[in-house]
Amino acid sequence: MKGIIWKYGDNVNTDEIIPARYLNTTDLKELSSHCMEDIDPDFVRKAKKGDIIIAGENFGCGSSREHAPLSIKHFGISCVIAKSFARIFFRNAINIGLPIFESENAAIEINEGDEVSIDLDLSKIIDMTTKKEYSFSPFPDEMKGIIEAGGLMEYVVRSKHFKT
Repeated sequence: MKGIIWKYGDNVNTDEIIPARYLNTTDLKELSSHCMEDIDPDFVRKAKKGDIIIAGENFGCGSSREHAPLSIKHFGISCVIAKSFARIFFRNAINIGLPIFESENAAIEINEGDEVSIDLDLSKIIDMTTKKEYSFSPFPDEMKGIIEAGGLMEYVVRSKHFKT
């Protein structure tokens, strides 16, 4: 994963990620066209596929709606880095296959506009702009498998333990 950083503060809630007024659509393209709209009205115009969101503490707090990580993933954001994630957002993100990484120092020190790459094998976030590296806790193998499969449902379907 490699992309440009879009940086936000603490307590970015699910209504800021995807406003409730758009939750009546099941069209993921339409949903993602409103990603981050209430916190950054120009986000969908400025951000590009593969870019990365970085934020402070408690990213994804608020309601338990799965729409928030879905809008981020289907917009094309490659991953989210934060100091910490709200527990339900963390689980929803993993379930839909959106990579998320907790790294306090990266969240503090990396600036908006920096180019960052993620090395999953080394559990490193590399700020290509400043040449600084940050670590994150690696995912357990099963969670890594869910993300690599694109989400929990696809992981279960692909699992050799799944029987029809």
